[in-house]
Amino acid sequence: MALKAKATQEFTPIKEVRDGIIALKNGELRAIVLANSVNLSLKSDDEQRATILQFQNFLNTLDFSVQISVQSRRLDIRPYLLLLENRIKVQNEPLLKLQTREYIEFIRNFTESVSIMTKSFFLVVPYTHTTLQSDSGIFQKLFGRKSKEEARAAHQVDFEEKRSQLEERVAVIQQGLSRCGINSAQLGTEEVVEVFYKVFNPGEIEGKIKLE
Repeated sequence: MALKAKATQEFTPIKEVRDGIIALKNGELRAIVLANSVNLSLKSDDEQRATILQFQNFLNTLDFSVQISVQSRRLDIRPYLLLLENRIKVQNEPLLKLQTREYIEFIRNFTESVSIMTKSFFLVVPYTHTTLQSDSGIFQKLFGRKSKEEARAAHQVDFEEKRSQLEERVAVIQQGLSRCGINSAQLGTEEVVEVFYKVFNPGEIEGKIKLE
């Protein structure tokens, strides 16, 4: 008997992504913060020690756990080549057209022979809200079940309360990174979906997420 294939969503703990917030099936929330990198090799020895010490102090001040994830992907150069080809079409100077076309060929041949990688640094910020579920059956018997509208409204209020607490944690993370000289930004819904698309489709060539 043939087995019925299951969708990928059934194996992931994600229920939905709303306003950039990841809601898990167990009721927990997650936010993703994108951070830029700092090249310590360009700093002096004193600056390196100061940066490392500041980052250490930042981690020690956190009263909640965070997950640091690094994604390494091959850089998709095709959008850049398309931009150059469009410029050729509007270029009136023949010499500039020739030079641009030669440059395009150089970039194309170079990227085919050398894998240019791009790294993205993410901090996953969690929020877990625990509630006591004891005696819930007694209260349901005394007051009856809620209507769908009431349940939906209660769910929305619960989500907003959790999100408020989570965003406070995100602010703490961003402030701590800023003191270390690291720029950061919380991802929106589209960016979060793109991150997970890359995770579950590692063979796909995707462009780099940029800080605004």
